[in-house]
Amino acid sequence: MTELISFTIRGFRSIQETRLDLDRANVLIGANGSGKSNLIAFFRFLSFLLANPSGSLQRYVAENGGANAILFNGAKRTHEIEAGVELKSERGINSYRFRLFYAAPDTLIFADEACRFLPSGTPDGRWTELGSGHREAQLLDRKSVVAKTTRSTITALLRGLVVYHFQDTSREARIKTRWPIDDSTHLKYDAANIAPFLLSLREEFPVYYRRIVETVRQVAPFFNDFVLEVEYDAVLLRWSERGSDVNFSVDQASDGTLRAIALITALLQPPTKLPSLIILDEPELGLHPYALNIISGLIRSAAVSRQVLLATQAPALLDGFLASDIIVAERDQWGSHFRRLNPEQLDAWLDDYALSELWNRNILGGRPKEVGG
Repeated sequence: MTELISFTIRGFRSIQETRLDLDRANVLIGANGSGKSNLIAFFRFLSFLLANPSGSLQRYVAENGGANAILFNGAKRTHEIEAGVELKSERGINSYRFRLFYAAPDTLIFADEACRFLPSGTPDGRWTELGSGHREAQLLDRKSVVAKTTRSTITALLRGLVVYHFQDTSREARIKTRWPIDDSTHLKYDAANIAPFLLSLREEFPVYYRRIVETVRQVAPFFNDFVLEVEYDAVLLRWSERGSDVNFSVDQASDGTLRAIALITALLQPPTKLPSLIILDEPELGLHPYALNIISGLIRSAAVSRQVLLATQAPALLDGFLASDIIVAERDQWGSHFRRLNPEQLDAWLDDYALSELWNRNILGGRPKEVGG
């Protein structure tokens, strides 16, 4: 399995400069506005850049308010975004880096782009330059052996990268709509296709489907089973309750129950469908503390076989992880900064306190700070 082992970012949103190594489990904590969401936004950006066969940089820039809104403190302060990723596979290390310059009219173009493949046991090697001045990533089109190797590895990871974001439970949310039955291969980032996805699991992976149903019952004891009926080649999420012959629609679910169903489905997918890198943005929103404990256990289980990056403000989620899994986000006048906890520096504290207690006591950092003085 390919794993993302490190990445660097300069000049992106609130991130002036950062470099992070990733482990199997990575739990991002910090106050509101510290930069957690911007770090996760970088992976959405990277996915737009490379996951689409034709590239989608210009679409991403347009949909996110233009280059000025993406550059650190705006185009007057920052003229370029620089980033790089390193991925480890069985064959060796694949590296990809690029710089994007600000250009009229309020967009970004490639200043340079390069890739490199180092077979296992090779300490260093030359980069393959992919040119400059282009509007979309050349990595997707270059025919060199190095570019092909790196492209296949990176795009495989990015196509298996999902930033799950289940916060939208409004009346117009896509999860509440009837969805085409054919769109059931992978669960979408917002669970829009959860009904046909569950239907496909019930037919093809009944063991995993039953596991999802049983886990939902732990969160919502009244829940009996999903009612997934095909009408005009589409499915709407419905379910039945114990002791009742009435079928309930998605509009009748509380926000917390709906988010819990989406999270449980995402985390209990069959291994063949699980993303290679699972990114969860504040999964705790709207969840009861008991439900949060269940979700925490599912996240830990998923991290055994997949990489997980989790952004949270819920102290209770920390206690299921190691101190070395925790990344603290903080922000000052120089932007957002990220640091992984050093367990050795916390040994004395961890003898008497849980990680959640240390965060609440501001021993770990990542708590709101007063400005001024």
